[in-house]
Amino acid sequence: MEENKHPYTLINVIGGTNGVYEDHVEFLEKHFKLITMKEFTENKQDLSHKIKAIFMWFHKPVVDRDLLQSLPNLKVIANCGVGVDHLDLKLISSFGVKVANTPFAVSNPTADLGMALMLASARRIVEGHQIAVSPDTKCFMADWLGEEINGATLGIIGMGAIGYKVAQRARAFEMNILYHNRSRRNEADEQAVGAVYCAKLEDLLQRSDFVILSVNLSPQTQKLIGRKELELMKPTATLINISRGQVVDQDALVNALKNGVIKAAALDVTYPEPLPRDHALLHLKNVIITPHLGSATSKARYLMMKNMVESILAGVSGFPVPNEVHV
Repeated sequence: MEENKHPYTLINVIGGTNGVYEDHVEFLEKHFKLITMKEFTENKQDLSHKIKAIFMWFHKPVVDRDLLQSLPNLKVIANCGVGVDHLDLKLISSFGVKVANTPFAVSNPTADLGMALMLASARRIVEGHQIAVSPDTKCFMADWLGEEINGATLGIIGMGAIGYKVAQRARAFEMNILYHNRSRRNEADEQAVGAVYCAKLEDLLQRSDFVILSVNLSPQTQKLIGRKELELMKPTATLINISRGQVVDQDALVNALKNGVIKAAALDVTYPEPLPRDHALLHLKNVIITPHLGSATSKARYLMMKNMVESILAGVSGFPVPNEVHV
């Protein structure tokens, strides 16, 4: 009875770099019997048949064929965040296991960060801070200028939950909004934010002052923005990436930024993360890089955790899984 009431759920570890947050544990233990990877490895024979779910917190624990084969009663994997590119969905499905993510918990904070990166780049906030605090600064130069986003054209590539939230925010800044998506949104959605659909990516790139990437990583979106696409952009344009690093060809981006093909870039994601300390992107003045902060608010992370709990409880009980990811 206790096992059914509190299903055995595999986690990576509690605390530390890749662990479940310590202040989430009390809530989790109201619903689950938590088993760390260390405990599972040391007691595999006793635990393998008991574990019904995996609580995957930022790609950990790693789910591969060996782990799936060792968990014959696994029913559901709950993954934090939107992206599931680190999971082999076909393999997992072949074991009869369902996967869920947390798309709605991350849309607002990630959209906020996209706007923050756009504003920071346009107004040169990082450079400005460095000038303001430098011991060598004797005066502030009157001709040290940034750009306004008010009235500028924003191109949104990927108008899903996050992209649409970006559009809502950009509307308040009186931006002209273009978007490119796998499928066009309905007319009411477009009118609500004043967005104009671009069937061709090339059209959006040529017309935008700021281009923001909010697509899922897939074989179709890998290196979606490369040399050709960057050369279509205005030399005064800025590229903002809040999706996945692999969506951009980083070598092409470095060349574009060095040679004035585009003006600037603001990146919350790179590949790998973090970049090697000698990577060229880290040493260009016209780049802002943040450490994958899209969902990094205490409110969002708590909501993500609660969404994952809901998915696991539904999955182990045989009910429809909220936010199930289909192959």
